[in-house]
Amino acid sequence: MRTIFALMLALLVSSLSAMAEEVSLKDGTKIVGHMTAVTPDKVEVETSYGKVQLKRSDILTISFPENGTSANAGPPSTSPATPGGSVKVDAPKVDEVLNGLQYTNRTAKFSLTVPADWILAPELKHSPETLAALSSRDKLRFIIVGQEEYPGSLDSYKELTMLGARRNLSNFEELSESSATIDGKPALMVFYRGTLSKAANLPVEFVSAIVVSGKTYTKVTAWCVEPLFRDVQPTFEKVLNSYRSANGQITAAASN
Repeated sequence: MRTIFALMLALLVSSLSAMAEEVSLKDGTKIVGHMTAVTPDKVEVETSYGKVQLKRSDILTISFPENGTSANAGPPSTSPATPGGSVKVDAPKVDEVLNGLQYTNRTAKFSLTVPADWILAPELKHSPETLAALSSRDKLRFIIVGQEEYPGSLDSYKELTMLGARRNLSNFEELSESSATIDGKPALMVFYRGTLSKAANLPVEFVSAIVVSGKTYTKVTAWCVEPLFRDVQPTFEKVLNSYRSANGQITAAASN
């Protein structure tokens, strides 16, 4: 069982660079590549021939061959999304400490309050945007914090996040979202789930809090296997809502 959970972790936080989307246009054209940006009217796709920008009104479907799913691009969604994966690189060095219930990240100048049995989980840091990773001592519940600069809206960032989740998960389903205020800043709380076909089809459920400050986006994501989620959901939400930036200032990972 422990091996299965280790595999689950690797799949959830690993690079998406090997995966590709297939974009079908209304004129019959098909474009294969990686989506790198989504706006209300355009989708940017990086192909082997360079980046192309497509009008969303021209897109018929976006398919994810890895898990056999497709998404209707259609008109702009009223509840947008966020970038999900990054090219796998060495994790950044982070000045952090977990003292009892208090997690403090001196690199990005933020803190979280976590349950008593939680520990640091540096093995989950697989991208330069990931600044914090923690887990329960039994390695069944997990939280990561990512931070990056993004020029678009909170809704479009959330939209990209859901596209990234769809690429990682089979049977992906966005369950709900709600507006929130975290650290005195506008935020979205998004719940979604899916299965990991390469890890014994484990059903996994997530909640992500996306907090925006200017052009800096902080995403705090918690997850566990679905049968446990309802029991730990209040704890997850409490941790996500405990996010605080030092002196109300968020420092993006890219600036460190």
